[in-house]
Amino acid sequence: MGSITLIGTGNMARTIGTLAVVGGNTVEVMGRDQSKADDLAKDLGGSATTGEWGAVPAGDIVITALLHDGVVPVVAEYGDALAGKVVVDISNPFNATFDGLTHSEETSIAQEVAKVAPAGTGVVKAFNTIFRNVLENGRPDVFIAGDDAQAKAAVAAFIESLGLRPLDVGGLTMAHWLEGMGVVTVGLAGNGVGHGDFALGVSEFTG
Repeated sequence: MGSITLIGTGNMARTIGTLAVVGGNTVEVMGRDQSKADDLAKDLGGSATTGEWGAVPAGDIVITALLHDGVVPVVAEYGDALAGKVVVDISNPFNATFDGLTHSEETSIAQEVAKVAPAGTGVVKAFNTIFRNVLENGRPDVFIAGDDAQAKAAVAAFIESLGLRPLDVGGLTMAHWLEGMGVVTVGLAGNGVGHGDFALGVSEFTG
């Protein structure tokens, strides 16, 4: 199994951390509020530990479980501490009405992370198309995007350890479209499906 560091102490950090511990992964939690990080690690149980904010993460995979506007600044703040790591961005930069993205151009949070991350850091977009309750209770497909094949392979193996299916959609430019899929998911929840107990996935047909 792998080793991951969660930067953040919110609901998605708790959900991914819980699945990671059950899947046999080593989990470290980092948060600006050390007491919240300590509490989350204690709740996760297993081998979960806490790290000091800004220090070199213990995990080979670093998941930024943060609101979209905090991801790039935190990656920049960590700087060389992330060198050689795989950074996974799970955020959705929704606009105020949840029917579009905050970007004024064709980019993504993950692409912006790659611009500020140190050399040798693999950046992957993942988990952003899945509602937290579905991740907690279901077995959704997890779409991933990234330019570093080795980084994507590591994230795919981590996803499989959670009992989920990773689906590679291509290079990091595809992260923009995964964020668009996040918008579509919210639109379906508010309209055609009418609730959040679903996930987008792939059904294969032969013949």
